[in-house]
Amino acid sequence: MTARIIDGKAHAAALRARVAAGVAAFVDSTGRAPGLAVVLVGTDPASDVYVRSKGKATLAAGMIGTEHRLSAETTEAALLALVGDLNADPAVDGILVQLPLPRHIDAAAVIAAIDPDKDVDGFHVVNAGRLAVGAPGFVPCTPLGCALLLEEVLGDLSGLGAVVIGRSNIVGKPMAQLLVDRNCTVTIAHSRTRDLKSVVARADIVVAAVGRAEMIRGDWLKPGATVIDVGINRVDDAHGRRLVGDVAYDEALAVAGAITPVPGGVGPMTIAVLLRNTLVAAHARSGLPAPAL
Repeated sequence: MTARIIDGKAHAAALRARVAAGVAAFVDSTGRAPGLAVVLVGTDPASDVYVRSKGKATLAAGMIGTEHRLSAETTEAALLALVGDLNADPAVDGILVQLPLPRHIDAAAVIAAIDPDKDVDGFHVVNAGRLAVGAPGFVPCTPLGCALLLEEVLGDLSGLGAVVIGRSNIVGKPMAQLLVDRNCTVTIAHSRTRDLKSVVARADIVVAAVGRAEMIRGDWLKPGATVIDVGINRVDDAHGRRLVGDVAYDEALAVAGAITPVPGGVGPMTIAVLLRNTLVAAHARSGLPAPAL
């Protein structure tokens, strides 16, 4: 058996196309395009690449994207003032402050300052609370993208056993909640989980978000399991410098029923979901029902 490879690029392109159609309808209805403001502090190379990718995708969807690039020496007070201005700007539907921030800035304070109804990254504690109680709100883009991929591959997830490896506020915890909401039986595993291999072996769905290169081996997996690999790790080995996930991909191909590759799996969905969240925010702020995406 060889696993089906889940083409995140193709699924993301389809979602972006639906968002673009929704943006055109929104413009017809309101006379304006949805607006996304992205704030980048400092010159982190990976963040710069990601911000540029977001900017291109925003424009391609027909939205108005604005970038606010601040020096690494920007004070926390100055950044909070900018966030306040963006909260008050009627042309801005979504605000994203790119992480990580310089060490002298308290990221939690900055996230808390964002209007929860413009928090398209889904990191605000209000949106985390909304997710926990099943209220409408914004969900972090990566786990929501993972959930959409799982539904595309498996359809109804009810009754399936799932393990989420990793318990971060950005991926692990919201991912687990999304799976619970879809009627899965969910285990959250982490660095202190005893006999992780046996925990993984019981799961119909494995979401790996631990940040350790190829930690999850192929012989850990239940035959036919669906594997979503969130990890992005740079390694140097006999094959040269390359990107790998948290799952030993070649080993998993021989056991899993379906698996996301790295790169080309979860990553493209993250930006597509960001656009989706921005369009949803624009509808809510204009008093329109949520778009069917």
